Amino acid sequence: MAALSPAAHALERVTLTNGFSVDCAHHEVVGERVRLYTSTGDANYQEIPAAQIAAIEALPDPPPPPVAAEPVKAIAVPNAMPTVAEMNAMLAKAGTDHNIDTELLASVVKAESNFHVNAVSRVGARGLMQLMPGTAHELGVQDVNRADQNIAGGTAYLDSLLKLYKDDVRLALAAYNAGPAAVARYHGVPPYRETQLYVNRVVAEFNRRMAARTATNVASR
Repeated sequence: MAALSPAAHALERVTLTNGFSVDCAHHEVVGERVRLYTSTGDANYQEIPAAQIAAIEALPDPPPPPVAAEPVKAIAVPNAMPTVAEMNAMLAKAGTDHNIDTELLASVVKAESNFHVNAVSRVGARGLMQLMPGTAHELGVQDVNRADQNIAGGTAYLDSLLKLYKDDVRLALAAYNAGPAAVARYHGVPPYRETQLYVNRVVAEFNRRMAARTATNVASR
């Protein structure tokens, strides 16, 4: 079924009667057959008998990257490991700017880089919140290894995902890890072991931090 592999920017999902699905840019009914176009042009398509199609549904577009109004201003020394107080201040500022709980941001940072400013993944993601260079550029991040800029950019991206999934934290985290296209393809958290472990790890850390915050607040009363 190699010919039925998803297109890079599919807008429709066609479910076949045999259980397979095909992602395409758009379709066209031609007599008793249906043409599935793999791009926005008319040159590339495959035809399938209409009787073999069970359903056609539209796929949501991935969220556009948020546009930074201006470059993020520096808080800490470039590429230096911030102190605990500096890290908390940067997380608090980003959380306030995007109305995201600081403990959730800290949980994402821990899962992504374990708070290492110069962390680099095997696929090239960089910094505290592991931004890909292209994504970082679109977010207005000039130095991905600069703690304050990386946190600001990663938080802006997470904010866009939370808005896309109507504050469903698990879906937003899954999209942060595997991409919105994967969440759309599987209508939920993708069945990727790495992504599922990532979501569970962040949620568990977030719950732990919230419980510790509650305990501290109760003890201080």
